[in-house]
Amino acid sequence: MKSVRLRLLLLALLPLSVLMPLLLVLAMTRWNADYDAVLIAKVESDLRIAEQYLGQLQSGSAESLHSIADSTDFQRALNAGPAATRAHLEALRQELQLDFLDYLTLSDLSGPLGKWPVIQAATKGQRASEIDIFSASDLAQASAALPPQARIPLIETEAAAPTTRAVEDRGMVLHTTAPVAALGHHGVLRGGRLLNRNLDFIDTLNALVYLGGPSHAQDRQGTATLFLEDTRVSTNVRLFEDVRALGTRVSAAVRSKVLDQGLTWLDRAFVVNDWYISGYLPLTDSFGARVGMLYVGFLEAPYSAAKREAYWTIVAVFLSVLVLSAPLFLWLAKGIFSPLERMSQTMKRVERGDLTARNGQVNRSDEIGQVAGHLDTLLDQIQERDQRLRDWAAELNDRVDQRTGELRAANEKLEETFKQLVLSEKLASIGEITAGVAHEINNPVAVIQGNVDVIRMTLAEDADAVVTELDLIDNQVMRIGAIVGKLLQFARPSEFGTFAESLDLAPVVSDCLVLVDHVISRQAIRVEKSFAPVPLVRIDPGELQQVIINLILNAAQAMAGEGLLTLTLEAATRNGQAGALLTVADSGCGIPEEHITAVFNPFYTTKLGEGTGLGLSISQTLVQRAGGIISAGNQNTGGAVFSIWLPAAEETQHSDTTTFAPGYTAAP
Repeated sequence: MKSVRLRLLLLALLPLSVLMPLLLVLAMTRWNADYDAVLIAKVESDLRIAEQYLGQLQSGSAESLHSIADSTDFQRALNAGPAATRAHLEALRQELQLDFLDYLTLSDLSGPLGKWPVIQAATKGQRASEIDIFSASDLAQASAALPPQARIPLIETEAAAPTTRAVEDRGMVLHTTAPVAALGHHGVLRGGRLLNRNLDFIDTLNALVYLGGPSHAQDRQGTATLFLEDTRVSTNVRLFEDVRALGTRVSAAVRSKVLDQGLTWLDRAFVVNDWYISGYLPLTDSFGARVGMLYVGFLEAPYSAAKREAYWTIVAVFLSVLVLSAPLFLWLAKGIFSPLERMSQTMKRVERGDLTARNGQVNRSDEIGQVAGHLDTLLDQIQERDQRLRDWAAELNDRVDQRTGELRAANEKLEETFKQLVLSEKLASIGEITAGVAHEINNPVAVIQGNVDVIRMTLAEDADAVVTELDLIDNQVMRIGAIVGKLLQFARPSEFGTFAESLDLAPVVSDCLVLVDHVISRQAIRVEKSFAPVPLVRIDPGELQQVIINLILNAAQAMAGEGLLTLTLEAATRNGQAGALLTVADSGCGIPEEHITAVFNPFYTTKLGEGTGLGLSISQTLVQRAGGIISAGNQNTGGAVFSIWLPAAEETQHSDTTTFAPGYTAAP
C-alpha cells in the first residue's frame, strides 16, 4: 500500500510541479503578447478618434464659411462696400475663433494666392478645407499677429534626424475656402486657423481622446501632439512640470516610416523623455504632400509595472499552492485506501459465489463512495433495465418532437427569408422606376426655376413687389428636388447622407401649415394648435418638413372634406432622454386595428390607384435616422393620431456651432 500511496502522491504533484510551471510560462507569454496587442489596439483607437476630430474640425470650418458666403448679411455687407465687408468678416472671425477671414475678389486670385488648391477649388464652386503649410511671408500676408505665434525655436532632441535649422517659422494652418456667388459679386471667402501653439486645439483633442484625464501634470498619462514635418508645433507633452515640449522633434525611425513612407506608426516609441505606447498618422496638405503628423500616446510605464506585478503575483500564488499541496494530498490519501480495500474484499466474495455480498454504507459522497454504491446496486440493475428501456423510449419520443419543432421553426425562417427576398426585388424595381421619374420631374423643375430667374431679371427693381411669391416658388422648387431625392433615397438609401441642424419644431410646423393651406382651405377643416415650449432637436429641416406635410395631407384626405385637425407640441422624455413630441390627430375614419402595424410598410396604401405607399415608410426612415420614433394609433374619440418623438439636441452642438434653416429660430 505504501508504494501505491507514493505513486498517487507523485501523480498528484507531478502535474502541479512540472507541467503547471510550463503551462504558466506559455500562458504568461501568450498573455503578454495579447496584453501588448490590446495596448496597440487602444492607441490605434485613440488615433482614429483624433483623426475624426481633426476631420470634423475641417468639415465644420468648411460648413461655417459656406453658410457665411450664402448669408444675406454677408451680401448686404458686400453691397455696402469694402469697409463694411471687412467689419462684418472681423466680427465673424472672432465669433468662429479664426486667425484670419477675408474676402478675395477675382483680381486677388490672379496673384500668389491663386496657387492654393483650396482656393482653386472655391473658384470652381466647391468649398474646401485642408491643412496647408504657410511660409512666414504667407502668415504675415494673412495676419500680422501670426508670424510671432508660429515661430518656434528648435530644441535638440535625442534620436532625431540631423538638421541645420534652428527655428521653425512656418505655420501649419487649417485652411478653408468657400465660393461666393452673390448678385453682382464673385470671389472666394477664405479663413484659417493657425495650429502652431494652438493649445486650446491640442488640449481639446487630448481631452476628447482620453476623456479629460487627471488634472495633475505628474499623473497625466495620455498625450497628443501635432507635428509640422518632424517638429512639435502643438503638444501637451511636457519637458518639465509646466513647460511643453514645443520645438522638440520626433525620432528618425518614426519620421522615416510616417513622413517618408506614408505609413501609420503603431508601436512603443521614446517621446522626449519617456517611453510611450504611440500612434503617428501622416498628414497631407492640399497639394497632396505629407507635411506633418498627428500623434496620440500614453505612458508605457504604468502598464509595464502592472505586468510585472501580475507576473510576481502568479509566481507567488503558484509557490504557495505547491507548499500547501503536499501535506494536503497525504492527508486526503488516508481516506482513499480504506474504502478501496473494502471493495476488493467484496469482489473476492462475489467471485467465490456469494452474491449477497455488499459493501454497505461507506460514509463517503465522492467518486469512491459512488463506486461502492454502484457495486451494491449492480445485481438490482437487471430488474430495473426494462423500466429504463421504457423511459428511454419516452425520452426518444420527446426528442423527436423537439427536432420536429426545430424543423418547423427553420421552415418559418425560410419562408420569412423568401418574403424578404421578394421585397428586395420590389425595392430594386422601384429604384429603377424612381430614377426615371426623377429625371422626368427634374427637367420641368429646371424650366420653372429658369423662368423665375428670367422674371427677376426682367422685373429688376419692380421684382420687390412679388419677392415673397418668387421666394416661395424657389423654396418649393427646392422642395420638389428634395422630394425627388427622397424617392431615390428610399430606393438607394446608402447613396445619400443627411444634413442635420438644431432647430425649433414650432416654426417648422407653422411653416408646414402655410405650405398645405391650399389643401386645408378648400375643405371645412378646422386646425387647432397647442404648442408648449420644447427643447431643440437635431434633424434635417427639409426632411422634417417632408414628414410633417405628409402626415397633414394624409389627415386631410382621411377627413374627406370636413373635420378637426389637431397639432400638439410638448416636451417628452423616453428612456431617460429628453426630447420633443409632435402629434398630428384627425377626426377621420381612423386606421383599422389589424392594419396599424402595417402602415409603415413600403408600398402599403389605402388609396388604391392614387398613392405609392412610400410616404409613411420614407417618413419612418427619416425620423429613425434622426434618432427619433414615429408611431401610429387611433383616438378614443375616433380618428387617427400619429406621434413623432425626436431627442433633444446636445447642448454643446447648439451653443456654439448651431445653425438654423431660413425661417426657423431657436427657442429662448
